[in-house]
Amino acid sequence: MFASDWVFSFKQAKKNIFGILICVFLFLAGFFIHGNTGLYMNLSGFLIIIGGTLGATFLSYNMRRIEILFKVLKTSYGRAIKSPNEIVSILVDLSVKKRIKGLLALQDDEDETAIAFLRQALGLLVDGFSKEQIRESLTSEMYFFKMRREETRRVLQTMADVAPSFGLVGSVVGLIGMLAGQGDSAIIMTTIPVALTSTLYGIVLANFFFLPFAANIRERTLQELFLQKIILEGVLAISEDLHPKMMERKLVSFLTPSERKGRFVSYEKIRQRLNLSEEVQENI
Repeated sequence: MFASDWVFSFKQAKKNIFGILICVFLFLAGFFIHGNTGLYMNLSGFLIIIGGTLGATFLSYNMRRIEILFKVLKTSYGRAIKSPNEIVSILVDLSVKKRIKGLLALQDDEDETAIAFLRQALGLLVDGFSKEQIRESLTSEMYFFKMRREETRRVLQTMADVAPSFGLVGSVVGLIGMLAGQGDSAIIMTTIPVALTSTLYGIVLANFFFLPFAANIRERTLQELFLQKIILEGVLAISEDLHPKMMERKLVSFLTPSERKGRFVSYEKIRQRLNLSEEVQENI
């Protein structure tokens, strides 16, 4: 990841963390505003929910899938992705480079690019595969990428489904203890919090953590698939030796009107970066 990407990722993370902290503060304020915050803290109820939810998850999925889930969440919240107009700019620059220096000149970009899908696409292009073969290979990669992400998201969906159920289990456990302690106020006062807080914990975990995490993975996946579609069409245009200006027009159609302001092809920048003479630039 380049330095600019780290800076952008850090800024985005700061915004997310700041927003989450505000929401958590407002959420907890609803519990604390009337005092007696200890009423909402119950270790027995918490252990029932956590133990039951994790146990059901481990029985449903292997450890490898759960490890992948943590990696995906870490990437989703800790690493920014490039914007669509940045991808368009990169692809048009690559098109110009190919027209000036030839196809093999793209090998440097294949090694240096931080976008795995673009790196794979450039590898296919440099290796001389046909347009149909490139489309088939990259389309398959997109399909299985979506499937892998969906399987990972399904783990969180399962956790969100079972957490409230184990909240009911905790409530039943508390009610059984309460009925068994009829006539003993000490037992009743000990078991009632288990019955009530278990349901609370299950609902909070499902709706404040698991479902939002699953929605974030789905949103991130859709964004990355959109960028992969742009890369696919851009690399196919490069393989057809489409003129950079026509390629720009084609790829800009993926963007919203607000993202289309300005030109993506900066010939002056390309000339300086590739050490081109003005005569060569005019012939691009």
